[in-house]
Amino acid sequence: MQVTNVSIIPTEAATNAGSPALTPELLAASGARYSRNKEGLEAILSKIDPNNLDKSVDGIFKMIDYGHQSIADMAPVSIFIDDVSILLAYLVWSWCPTAGGQESSTRYIQLDKSGLVDPALMGVPEDQQDEWYSFMADSFDAYEKSLEFWDQIGTENPELTLIPSSLLHDPSEKAAKQVARMKRNYAFDRARYFLPVAAKTNIMLIMSSRGWAQLCQNLLSHWLPEANLLGQKIRTELELSVPRMVKHAERKTSFAAGHQKELETVAKIAASNATPSGEAPCTTEIELALPMNVSETDLVEALQDHDNRYAYTGMATCRTSTRFAWSAMTIAEIRDLNRHRTGQKYCPLLPQGFYCAADQLPQGTELNTEFVQLGDQSTNTSRSLLAQGNPGYAAWFLLGSQFLFEHTTMLDKFVYEAELRTGTGAHYRYAEHFRDVVSKLGEKYPDFAAAIALGSNEPE
Repeated sequence: MQVTNVSIIPTEAATNAGSPALTPELLAASGARYSRNKEGLEAILSKIDPNNLDKSVDGIFKMIDYGHQSIADMAPVSIFIDDVSILLAYLVWSWCPTAGGQESSTRYIQLDKSGLVDPALMGVPEDQQDEWYSFMADSFDAYEKSLEFWDQIGTENPELTLIPSSLLHDPSEKAAKQVARMKRNYAFDRARYFLPVAAKTNIMLIMSSRGWAQLCQNLLSHWLPEANLLGQKIRTELELSVPRMVKHAERKTSFAAGHQKELETVAKIAASNATPSGEAPCTTEIELALPMNVSETDLVEALQDHDNRYAYTGMATCRTSTRFAWSAMTIAEIRDLNRHRTGQKYCPLLPQGFYCAADQLPQGTELNTEFVQLGDQSTNTSRSLLAQGNPGYAAWFLLGSQFLFEHTTMLDKFVYEAELRTGTGAHYRYAEHFRDVVSKLGEKYPDFAAAIALGSNEPE
């Protein structure tokens, strides 16, 4: 695991223009000064000693003594995190709703068994690690052979890949490369369900020092050893940019108790319920809470000038609270939907079954039975360990493991997400889930559901 703070330097144009350049804490202190003085930026900057930037922070404003966490919102920090598990990356995003950033995509990058997180960091007890490694090897074997399998399916049945015929019949080298890439993407989309969540990925995030401190509080308070290690490494990097915030980036008793209680809650459910096998049927729910004096007609009118997913939406949708959920969605999809930054997400880590794209197969074609059984092995083992209170249970998840996923936000944000996740290049499973939930919405609000531009693309 490698964690690296990356500072931002002024552009050449900004330097030539004489624009000021401040450290993250100086930026926060300068902004905070506005709340106690009307002197303006030039006067504030005049108090900075270029030979002692750190001391200048307190000279401008004693940001820590002031006590408001909002001051820390004005100190941006970017950090790159290499070689963490897909599971931990998911948790990080769930705790960072205000962060911008990226993650290595399983839809475009082929992973292999050399990139596995240490089982001890995943909470796997030493006496179970040999069995775990064997399961990981089987999972990667299934993933690699599934990639070959779906490559062949796409070659033999090009119409299934939904590649435009104009591209398929274009003799140019450029078109050939694009077709090959799209066929590969078709295979990645379906083979990735066999990938273990213990596979390594990379993420980068940029957010305020307040956000980083709160992330560390979650990481250092969690039951996953890998999370604790990441929290310690992030603290070290924060020292470089925002040393005054590090004292807030610590383990919190309330967070530790909360995470433990969540684990115990799902453990009780696992102990009391039968373990499901195969793919769990997915049901969808969506509820709107229309504000006072807003009708479906107002919602439809709010989308009249909405000609792409980034376009204006009227206030009727912006004011309408929305909760939507799927009872059995794979973590492969959840980890991406989880990165939509608005509102509150809920996903208890209790596997409900396993999906491996068998519904995508041409008639008469079957996946290797042993590979499909890996899903049941993942579900059975993880739920059994969870029922025993073993925190290493999550190390047995595959990307095809299914979970309940719920998102509560505002209606305009739902519209954006639905249009994005059904647009050109969207994962086929995203599109299916969102078409299902919009169809469910149409049972009560048919005119509004029809106004949502599923498949909407970016403006040219």
